[in-house]
Amino acid sequence: MWHCSFSSLSLCCLFLLLTIIPTHCYLISPPLLDLINSTCKECSDKSANINYNFCVTSLQAIPITHVTNLQGVGIVAMELALENASNTISTIEKMLSSKEFDPFAMNCLRDCLELYADAITMLVDAFVAFLAENFDIATVLMRTVMDATSTCDEEFTEKKGELTLLAKENYNLFQLSDISSCIIKQVSSVPSQLTNVSS
Repeated sequence: MWHCSFSSLSLCCLFLLLTIIPTHCYLISPPLLDLINSTCKECSDKSANINYNFCVTSLQAIPITHVTNLQGVGIVAMELALENASNTISTIEKMLSSKEFDPFAMNCLRDCLELYADAITMLVDAFVAFLAENFDIATVLMRTVMDATSTCDEEFTEKKGELTLLAKENYNLFQLSDISSCIIKQVSSVPSQLTNVSS
């Protein structure tokens, strides 16, 4: 039901994520670096799944001209997850078109392609929910994306000895989604500043 209510905004939000808040490397100011470090420290302390170094390295791609607070960090974390999912879809499509894998692996890739397509919709919906301060729904959506990456991994492990072809991609999206979920929870516990996430 939630999915339907946000589908009409998906393309608009996708445009915002990919154009207004691009992921380029900038020199990180000390205050923003401190915010990234403290955010990643808190998230890695709360979740055994979150790798502190991965978190810091990923969030340092934040363009400082667009981020002034934790809310802005959360938005870019979700944008990074969306970029990862979009890139993975391209990777899967190339693998499928190459036809160099056995039938079992090809079926796994097709299933993962569907999972990632759904994940993109959920990521956009989570972004919309976050901006609307529907933090519980945003968190549920991010957790569902994490489940999708785990399901993709499990597809390959059903056959003994089969390589998980998307292990790195699944790990990265799982991490970024868990980091986003953690930040959403942090933001939900402080007064709203969502109108000031960018300059």
